[in-house]
Amino acid sequence: MDSTFYIVAVIAVLLVGFGKGGMGDALGLMGVPILTFVMPAVQAAAILLPILVVMDIIALWNWRAHWHRPTLMILLPGALIGIVIGWMTFAIVPDYVMRLLIGAVALSFIGRFFYNRYFKGNAVQPPRENTPVRATIWSTLSGYGSFIAHAGGAPFQVYALPLRLSPKDYTGTAVRFFAIINALKLGPYYLIGALSVGNLKMSAMLIPVALVATTAGAFCVKRMKPDVFYPLMYFMCALAGLKLAWDGISELAGLLG
Repeated sequence: MDSTFYIVAVIAVLLVGFGKGGMGDALGLMGVPILTFVMPAVQAAAILLPILVVMDIIALWNWRAHWHRPTLMILLPGALIGIVIGWMTFAIVPDYVMRLLIGAVALSFIGRFFYNRYFKGNAVQPPRENTPVRATIWSTLSGYGSFIAHAGGAPFQVYALPLRLSPKDYTGTAVRFFAIINALKLGPYYLIGALSVGNLKMSAMLIPVALVATTAGAFCVKRMKPDVFYPLMYFMCALAGLKLAWDGISELAGLLG
């Protein structure tokens, strides 16, 4: 491995770590695409998973006092369903289909938010209540997207942002949700042969970078006011949707061309 690998890998892990610390899933989405400059996409996802688990441990400590239990509990069953579906269909469902679908949904959600905010008299929507049907749909998509490509953040945001939890409770809930998802993914990833000794060694080398980035992200978010935090999260959701949709369209165009 040359210096280019380490430079690219450090940049990817820094961005994922800032996202894990609470700065938004759009940053986390950049991890696998950046790593694909120096390795295959499947290997990039496999190397990132153990790093994500370590980041989750740090994030859980940083956000140990903040979360919203009802929201987490209502989301977990669907997430488990999504992981199982992802595991069962990993070899037969094209990655671009999932990326395009989730990206389109996230962008439509953001479009609705900005329409309500800027074209309906700056109307502020009242907080939504937790509902089992919506929670199951979006958490299933989140679990599935996370298993296939570590891309479960956008569906989580579509469901959780309208609840308008406090920034700390929102972030703490997201941290717990994805920590559980990533822990559950370890077994299936091992069974499909993705967690090889070589990949685990590369993961271990990048863990110190992950620790610093995750702590720095949490430090920033804990000092944000709601009127700064929520526009930033919606912006990050928009970036995530654009990235997913672009990846899906690009791969589909390549197949058709």
